[in-house]
Amino acid sequence: MSEVRPEQNDQPAPTPVLTAKQAKRANATVTGMLIALGLSIALFLPVFFLNPSSKSEVYERNINVAGVAQQAEGAAGYLPVAAELPEPWKANYARWNSGGSAKVPAWEVGYLTPNGQHIALVQTDQANPTWTAQQTENAPVTSDRQAGGETWELRDRGEGKKHLVLDKDGYTIILSGRGELDEFDTVAAAVVKALDTAPAK
Repeated sequence: MSEVRPEQNDQPAPTPVLTAKQAKRANATVTGMLIALGLSIALFLPVFFLNPSSKSEVYERNINVAGVAQQAEGAAGYLPVAAELPEPWKANYARWNSGGSAKVPAWEVGYLTPNGQHIALVQTDQANPTWTAQQTENAPVTSDRQAGGETWELRDRGEGKKHLVLDKDGYTIILSGRGELDEFDTVAAAVVKALDTAPAK
């Protein structure tokens, strides 16, 4: 049996040599990957910057609620309520909802409180108990609350989200959100004032 000499184990492995064709193919692969990466980034950036969620100012935009209400009057059959709130309150949406599967058309407005909370307003002249329960997430009636000279029904599960419900002049108005009760009072008072100054239905 032959012995392996120590010097034979110390010999370095031969360095592989690429042919010109193999080198060209390897370079083409790397170039293709870089081009694909560049195209992917170019396609992604416009989507990123056009996405509303990437712009905080979109969420905080201030909608002209009175203007949208006037536009919705024809579809609603009445002038939807447009509560006038002081700065720095903002409205981040205002829209007419034709009813969908619930078949209860309603006016919807979202308000941002000075503390960054959200209070949603819903108004309809076709409310029914089922619809009201859905809008208030089946929260139990906990008390009455005075706001704007009217008695509102407070519905609260004690889990943060609250609802104020008012039936007035043939309309049902529901305020929902996680704001403080004094913030609800501010919106409620503005709603009552808007209703009192609105033209008769």
